[in-house]
Amino acid sequence: MSAIEDVVIVGAGLAGAKAAEALRDLGYRGAITLVGAERHLPYERPPLSKDYLADKAPFDSAVVHPQDWYDENDISLRLGSTVAAIDLGAHEARLDDGTALRYDRLVLATGSAPRRPPIPGAGARGVHYLRTVEDSDGIRRTFGEGRRLAIIGAGWIGLEVAAAARAAGTSVTVIEAAELPLLRVLGPELARVFADLHREHGVDLRLSARIAEITTRDGAATGVRLEDGSAIEADAVVIGVGVAPEVALAQQAGLDVDNGVLVDASLRTSDPDVFAVGDIANHDHPVLGRRVRVEHWATALNQPTAAAAALLGGDDVYAELPYFYTDQYDLGMEYIGNAVDGTFERIMIRGDLGAREFIAFWLTHEDTIVAAMNVNVWDVVDTVKPLIAGRVRVDPARLADPAVDLGAL
Repeated sequence: MSAIEDVVIVGAGLAGAKAAEALRDLGYRGAITLVGAERHLPYERPPLSKDYLADKAPFDSAVVHPQDWYDENDISLRLGSTVAAIDLGAHEARLDDGTALRYDRLVLATGSAPRRPPIPGAGARGVHYLRTVEDSDGIRRTFGEGRRLAIIGAGWIGLEVAAAARAAGTSVTVIEAAELPLLRVLGPELARVFADLHREHGVDLRLSARIAEITTRDGAATGVRLEDGSAIEADAVVIGVGVAPEVALAQQAGLDVDNGVLVDASLRTSDPDVFAVGDIANHDHPVLGRRVRVEHWATALNQPTAAAAALLGGDDVYAELPYFYTDQYDLGMEYIGNAVDGTFERIMIRGDLGAREFIAFWLTHEDTIVAAMNVNVWDVVDTVKPLIAGRVRVDPARLADPAVDLGAL
């Protein structure tokens, strides 16, 4: 540990702040410099599409640590700064103002950026993406009675924005290329639950839709025209079609990159002195037995502790299962595990889909669970985790029976 005198963390979001916190908690007393492009103190992003967007919580509640914490822990904040290049040989991170930051160990926590599809009119005023607090502020200003919002993309962000907008009385149209919202993630049976939920709350869902352009007048968005010729009038447009990991810096440095920055089980990159955490980490997961890259809050929250321990010479690995959650209207949901095509055979439902009170399990042909999603049913995640991690073979009939305690499986 004494050989490490300087740690530089690139990216001042939740993952970056938690990396700094973990280093201090583990006893590291050397220099820590945290570099971030935004001028805000590091903050969590889920509230930007949930409580903060819905004007239910102040921005301060999303801030990871107050300024005093950084001062007391002797962490140098370089906010409003961008790392322009990394020199692996020289062990330097060079800022956009020319400053060279020497490091013994480097942590990349650069996160992701909204995908910007090449839609004609996407550069007009009134077209919004969601990544920063300013983006959330701009979208919230479009809400209100008598206002019309078009949302392109029915993924988690699009649907959460739709729910917040409807709660504020906004007329909302959601445009999605697939046959159902969240189809790729959840499959048709569960995707219909979310389609029905939003329709019941007055959202106009345009599914299997192809966009021709965002219509404009005098440089401002006026709506969306579909390829079938139909027009959707709107006062503002939100584009939420996913995010891409911010890997340009890692790529320029010569690190191994493939759908994110490739890291081992300990979150170490192809350079032994560089670690990557959060959205950008394409992680060799020791429990799942395959690579995963997870763009969710829990990854940014938890990965830095394992990375910091490994950075300081430990043999720690990151073995937490992927987790995320959503809140839309009166529906609360948690998802644990990772079900992608080829990893499961069927979905088993425990509970009542129609009442939106159920648990869904993604099962392999050997009747082991790879993922579970609880909807308006609580205190489930900690019970299901060991079933997934231990690849426990379950009896599908008992799994589907609400009368059988999950802990007994």
